[in-house]
Amino acid sequence: MFIIDAHLDLSMNAMEWNRDLRQSVMDIRKRETGLTDKPDRAKGTVALPELRKGNIGLVVATQIARYVAPDNPLPGWHSPEQAWAQTQAQLAWYKAMEADGEMVMIKNNTDLESHLALWLNGQPNDNKPIGYILSLEGADSIVTLKHLEIAHGSGLRAIGPAHYGPGRYANGTDATGGLNAMGKELVREMDRLNMILDATHLCDDAFWDALSIFKGPVWASHNNCRALVNHNRQFSDDMIKALIERDVVIGGALDAWMMVPNWVRQQSTPEGMHCNLEKMLDHLDHICQLAGNTRHVGIGTDLDGAFGKEQSPYDLETISDLQKIPALLTKRGYAPADIEAIMHGNWLRFLRKAWSN
Repeated sequence: MFIIDAHLDLSMNAMEWNRDLRQSVMDIRKRETGLTDKPDRAKGTVALPELRKGNIGLVVATQIARYVAPDNPLPGWHSPEQAWAQTQAQLAWYKAMEADGEMVMIKNNTDLESHLALWLNGQPNDNKPIGYILSLEGADSIVTLKHLEIAHGSGLRAIGPAHYGPGRYANGTDATGGLNAMGKELVREMDRLNMILDATHLCDDAFWDALSIFKGPVWASHNNCRALVNHNRQFSDDMIKALIERDVVIGGALDAWMMVPNWVRQQSTPEGMHCNLEKMLDHLDHICQLAGNTRHVGIGTDLDGAFGKEQSPYDLETISDLQKIPALLTKRGYAPADIEAIMHGNWLRFLRKAWSN
């Protein structure tokens, strides 16, 4: 079945983890054997060949670069201009993959329909480019609103205003406080440009602020449910209901600590915590029960988002194992049409509507 994954940090892996994603996952792991600079060395799950193997022909691919003030202990760049330069290096990698025939940017409905026709033509996937929709995770690197216009001109189509901690425009995971004045200007300018607002990572205050100001299309690329894992990174039921009212699609994430409660980083194991693909489906099912339908859920894995197999479901060796999900949904009693909606149909409906304006 054709799959859309709404959140992959491909350029971060290529540029900061120094992974040649044209190679297979197993070859990348082999080259990283013995490295200890990152906790997920030799444990990656994502590469372009595995996307093709899993019939994952369209992804939302990120740029990411956080600005950190002198009192911010999080890793990041020491000026917005440095953060901007990092995102431009990431964009250059995507363009290099396009030039090599490995990827193709999807910016509008014309691009989307052409790409779908290619991927659904019944021919082998081996030489098909992976389609990508460019998204920015955390807006710190947007130095000024002029930079936002430049980024949009380069193909940027979605922005999550915050990531972790305090941001230049909005506060994210583990922080509090609404959008600041710059943040309100940012989302209004995103509205004018018909960009997609990604509600992922917004702290509760900023979430409600953004929904009240932004009038355009909203999605949540990779989020799970606070009712199942009680942490501010997750959406509360009230937040989910508000998103449902906006016809939002929420992508289920596969980062283990978001899937099961009481996960301890670098101590817990997927096997020890019984963390498998079914746990993500529990989160998706919770959203479906709140909505009374399957229109508002999709896949948004965040695989290799600074973690690998050590913090992924134990029944997932590589991203191609997303093809296990339809059978798991069938066992839960989901109808074929609902399964297709979850795997790709909801994202396609969302994009076609968002880009019709």
